[in-house]
Amino acid sequence: MFDGVAKRYDLTNQVLSAGNAALWRIATVKAVDPKPGERILDIACGTGTSTVALAKKGATVVGLDFSTGMIMEARRRHSGIEFVQGDASALPFGDGEFDAVTVSFGLRNVNDPHLALAEMFRVLKPGGRIVVTEFSTPPAALLRLGYSAYLKHVLPRLADLASSNPEAYRYLGESIEEWPDQVALTSWLRGAGFTRVAYRNLTAGIVAMHRGHKPADAKVLALQAKRVRKLAPRRPAASRAEPVAHEAEAAGEASSPHPASSPAVPTPDESTPNPAPAPIADESTPEKAPE
Repeated sequence: MFDGVAKRYDLTNQVLSAGNAALWRIATVKAVDPKPGERILDIACGTGTSTVALAKKGATVVGLDFSTGMIMEARRRHSGIEFVQGDASALPFGDGEFDAVTVSFGLRNVNDPHLALAEMFRVLKPGGRIVVTEFSTPPAALLRLGYSAYLKHVLPRLADLASSNPEAYRYLGESIEEWPDQVALTSWLRGAGFTRVAYRNLTAGIVAMHRGHKPADAKVLALQAKRVRKLAPRRPAASRAEPVAHEAEAAGEASSPHPASSPAVPTPDESTPNPAPAPIADESTPEKAPE
C-alpha cells in the first residue's frame, strides 16, 4: 500500500496536516535531542525527511522502514545516510546498539506494537531513550467530535486530490480512530520495560509525543526483564494494522486547551521497578515550533 505513495508522500503529509507535519517533526527532534557521536534509529522513516532532521544535529542516524518503495525513495534523496528495509517487530540489529530510538506515525501500523516496543527496548543501550510520536485522542470532547468528522469526511476527499494512492489515506483515518489514547500507550511503554515515561500533547492532543528511558542500572534492568515476562501473557491484543510503514499525517490545527505551565510527569525513578501503570498528567505546551 505504502510503496505507491512514496514520491508524493511528503507533499501529501503537508496538505493533509495543514502544515503541522513540520512542527511535529521539529518537536520530535528536540525531544530525541541527538548529540554528535550518538547512534540513533529512526523507525518508520518513510522518505527520510525525519532521518535527515535528526542527522543534522551531528548524530549517526539509521533510517528503517518496512516499505521497499519508501526506502528506495529515501536512498535516492539522501545518499549519505544509511537506510534499511526491515520490520519493527524484528529489528535487524544487535542488542544495545543505539543511544536513542524514535518512531513517528508508524507504531500504529505494526501488527504487534507490543513486540515492536520490546524490540526497541532490546536495541537500546542501557540508559537509552525512546520517543514515540503518534496520532492520539484530543482530550476536549468538542475537538474529538470535529476531528472524527474530519477523518471520515474531509481527509478522504483531500487524499483524492493530493495523493497518488488515496486508499492508503482512507486506511489512515480508520487506524487513527482505532488507536489507543495517551494513557494506554503510556502503559504499553511501561509494560515493555521503559521507565520515566511521560507524554506531551501536540496540536491539542491530535498528536501525542511519548518519551521513556531504558534503565541504566543492571539490577533494575534485570527486575524490569522479570516484570515484563510476567506481564506478557496479560497484554491486550494489538491494534489492527499493517507492518510498519511510515504513513501520512492528517490533522487540523487547534490551540491547546491546557495551560503552558502544565508540568511533565515522569514515572518513578529508575532505582525501583515500575509500579502498575497510573494515569499521568498532560505535558501540553503552546503550539508553536520549538526554537
